[in-house]
Amino acid sequence: MPPGSSLQIIFESDSPDATRRIAARIGRRATPGLVLPITGDLGSGKTCFVQGLARGLGVPAEVYVTSPSYTLVNSYEGRLPLHHVDLYRLEGGDLDDIGLYDLMAPPAITAIEWPERMAVDRPASAVTVRLEVVDAERRRLTLTGYGLDGVNLIKALDKTDGE
Repeated sequence: MPPGSSLQIIFESDSPDATRRIAARIGRRATPGLVLPITGDLGSGKTCFVQGLARGLGVPAEVYVTSPSYTLVNSYEGRLPLHHVDLYRLEGGDLDDIGLYDLMAPPAITAIEWPERMAVDRPASAVTVRLEVVDAERRRLTLTGYGLDGVNLIKALDKTDGE
């Protein structure tokens, strides 16, 4: 696969539970070191998406997945470790200060809300997630896979419609 290759898939979600189910499909297929930059307006469902991702990764149902808006990073143990990072409140701080680059190392899966606050490019292999509010309940999820692992994950999702 040529460098810079990408593949995109779009899902429509009609509820928070549907968003979680879509994300859980990603979690079940995630490979070590996957990075998921997640963009969307406030209230678009970024944390809801990470809740589903956590379930797909095998984080136990009794573990409540919350937004790390004030702590910057929440970590969860599942089939692979999940680090949920929220850069919304990061003001001029160095990403090294919160250990972001260490968190992104395999085998962990790293979901990053507000990735545009990073002064670095996305990793070569990633799945970007863009959540758009369609109306009060519906969301459009645009997933773009980059690099071999990201593109393969998108292909796997595309082949399993109706799962």
